[in-house]
Amino acid sequence: MTLSDTIAGLLGLNANDPLQFFIAAIIASAIVGTFMLVNVAIAGPWAKRKITAAFTDRIAVNRIGPFGLMIIVADAVRLLSKELIVPEKVDRPAWDLAPLIIAGSALFGFAVIPMGSGVQVADPEVGLAYVFAVASLASIGLVMAGYASNNKYSMLGGLRAVAQNLAYEIPLVLTGVSVVLFAGTLRMSEIVAAQTETLVTIAGIGIPSWYAFVNPFAFVLFLVANLAEVGRNPFDTPEAPTEIVAGYQTEYSSVYFVLMYLGEFIHIFLGGAIITTIFLGGPTGPVLPGIVWFLIKIWAVFLFTQWARSALPRVRIDQLIEIGWKGMLVLSFANLVLTAIIVGVIA
Repeated sequence: MTLSDTIAGLLGLNANDPLQFFIAAIIASAIVGTFMLVNVAIAGPWAKRKITAAFTDRIAVNRIGPFGLMIIVADAVRLLSKELIVPEKVDRPAWDLAPLIIAGSALFGFAVIPMGSGVQVADPEVGLAYVFAVASLASIGLVMAGYASNNKYSMLGGLRAVAQNLAYEIPLVLTGVSVVLFAGTLRMSEIVAAQTETLVTIAGIGIPSWYAFVNPFAFVLFLVANLAEVGRNPFDTPEAPTEIVAGYQTEYSSVYFVLMYLGEFIHIFLGGAIITTIFLGGPTGPVLPGIVWFLIKIWAVFLFTQWARSALPRVRIDQLIEIGWKGMLVLSFANLVLTAIIVGVIA
């Protein structure tokens, strides 16, 4: 039973009536969206700084509120109160829509992610295909932002972003398809259910059949491709402050900059949610509730992305594209073929 069904039952709505079920789905979406936005609000202004400071032996935010947590509120007030500066000769409709597309595309992806027992807005048969499709819409927003800003650095950032996403999105999807071959389904809840068995028992400890253990090569490929998709080192060339100021987001300020920044972190958490679902058993785990395990796993992925940001040097754009097309694409096809052979032999 999905969260939409549960809410419909609690409110006495008829789940078979399209309008009433739509109301329940909107409420469920608002709950899940708010839940993820709270995590992003903690991660962006506060956790990112604390984690980076720990990696680089520096002191992070610690003055505003306990542990510096009130920096979240201070940053929100500071950024939202700034003047929204609109550069001359921008393509205004595209310039206005780009931040909304970048942030919204990631939020739509959480609709099919199982976060715990009954905590899932919808569970369509094509769940994994849906989440890849809506996440890829961010590429349109990045190109729109770069083109519409009427700034050569923004334009370069937008071109880099779409080139990077094309180079790494194909390996990302192909690696996801290898999981589908194992699970035999695109439905997210069934992919999670397929990972609940015990893979092997060592010294009395059962190792779960998470696809990260079943196919660690695919797991590593997906992690690397995900870093490129969310623009974390060594794949942050679309923003590259030492080369192109801030890339596609150079001309954005005030609430629009907040949306761009928010979109970046929502996509990081969506990437973590996808990795958690298809490789790390989703919300399954001992003792603790499923939603707690889900949070632990997506925050672990976030921690990995922040480690990469602090530890790995940026690669040049030509190197980045070469890694994607000549390295990741070949390896992802090899992984897909090998997985098909293994599944065929076992079946």
